[in-house]
Amino acid sequence: MKPLDVLEQSLHKRVLVATRGGRSFRGVLDAFDQHLNLVLSGAEEVVEDVVTPHPGLTMVRGDSVVYISP
Repeated sequence: MKPLDVLEQSLHKRVLVATRGGRSFRGVLDAFDQHLNLVLSGAEEVVEDVVTPHPGLTMVRGDSVVYISP
């Protein structure tokens, strides 16, 4: 199974995305591309245990993604 296959199976499900700089986002994975650019809906940003809701859509650039956990 290829990494993008795992993302395909995670579409429309909640995921955790860790980014450079210690930031993390939790939300529903609505879309992604081959560069790992991600679109999350209903996302929450988590920075050092402080949770900030982000209403609407949130885009995360693929070059800042450290990992994605389904």
